[in-house]
Amino acid sequence: MKKNTHSHKSIKILAIIGFAFLILLISIFIFLKLTILNTFPTFREEVEIGKWYDVPVKAAKSSDGTEWHGIFRKGSQNKVIVYFFGGGVSITGETSEAGKNFFATTIFAQDFVAQGGIGSTIDENPFKDWTFIVIPYASGDFHTGTGEYHYTQDGTDKTVYHNGYNNYSAFIDEIKAYVGEPDTLLVTGFSAGGFATSLLADDVIGHFPTAKNVTVCVDSSLLLYDGWHDTAVNLWKAPKEISDRLTSNNIVLDSLIALHEKHGDNVKILFDCSYRDDTLLQYQSYINTGVMEKTKELGDQFQNTLREMVIGLQANIPNIGIYIWNLNEDSTTHNTQHTIISSNFLDKLENGKSVCDWLYDAVNGNVQSIGLGLLDL
Repeated sequence: MKKNTHSHKSIKILAIIGFAFLILLISIFIFLKLTILNTFPTFREEVEIGKWYDVPVKAAKSSDGTEWHGIFRKGSQNKVIVYFFGGGVSITGETSEAGKNFFATTIFAQDFVAQGGIGSTIDENPFKDWTFIVIPYASGDFHTGTGEYHYTQDGTDKTVYHNGYNNYSAFIDEIKAYVGEPDTLLVTGFSAGGFATSLLADDVIGHFPTAKNVTVCVDSSLLLYDGWHDTAVNLWKAPKEISDRLTSNNIVLDSLIALHEKHGDNVKILFDCSYRDDTLLQYQSYINTGVMEKTKELGDQFQNTLREMVIGLQANIPNIGIYIWNLNEDSTTHNTQHTIISSNFLDKLENGKSVCDWLYDAVNGNVQSIGLGLLDL
């Protein structure tokens, strides 16, 4: 009798554990479906205001040859954001062959990113009713490539598609008819998408000639490399009008100066970055030494480089708006978070202002610089 009672208790305990495990699995599945496994419905020409869609683009492809799509949300206001996603970079054949060690090779898990930060629909976000044209990133070329890189691995021919420009431009052509004629345009992006913002802003502006209020905002994009022009021409095969602007080791500075020289104060230009960006300094370490590291000394170097970058921007673009910020600083290295517009966009950081406040003020004509004290400026 005692043996049966013990057996029943064991079965009951196992049942409870099993049920708890099932609930955990269901919870994990629901979480994943709401985040990295989240996908939007496919665009079918009938557009519902405020709803996100995946937009198939003929002949577009990720770097590994798999499917690539754009992301679209029609807003209730006649204002448009063209939003470039980031995810690393390839600068040589070696990094192209290493693929996902250096850049996003597919658009897996990128849909859910669109709904965070600047893309969120919470009441506090002043951009919640704007139209969004989102360019996912899976090409390793700062969204500027039109080429292919071929190599052989274990006797097998391989191809890396650096087709970022082809994907972006085909998507814009596909969706433009559903956008209308906006009066206001914001071109922005984070990390690799911030580099793309500087490189492609003029191209984007050309697609929306009715927009008289134009703002360009680069988030967290600074890498020094003497080979940018060669990479753009020979690896990415970027359009000549883009690669011709690249004359120094600072791809963003070159591009933003060229943008200002062409458009003057008709285009408001903004730049933000955390003052010891933990991710950018790792890529800079790779460029300099061939090894990705993140030390306090590398943080010191990045901080100095960023200071020189800001000085260069202010000298060449007098009315530029700068926001330097400090978030999630490591207690040992003092290195800081990478990118902000897709995540902590509404957080009040420097001077009691969020990046959202600073950006929205600029869109409405009040361009400011904030947080320069972090660089002793």
